[in-house]
Amino acid sequence: MTPQDLIRALDTVPEKRLRLIELAGECVGQEGTMDWDRLQPLTAEVAAAIQEAQAYMRETEALKCALARLEDR
Repeated sequence: MTPQDLIRALDTVPEKRLRLIELAGECVGQEGTMDWDRLQPLTAEVAAAIQEAQAYMRETEALKCALARLEDR
């Protein structure tokens, strides 16, 4: 695989918008700090968003390892 092939392949990967980031933005108060009253009713959604972010992290790490193996060839 050439670097150009890799770039073309990576260009096809869709953008990922993590729900955890969106939730954090929704729960920031006017002073720029976390508004815990806004966050409290979203506990289950936050837990699911954390799981999503952790899965994304594992997938990204797996990709990094795969790319490192390609580089070693």
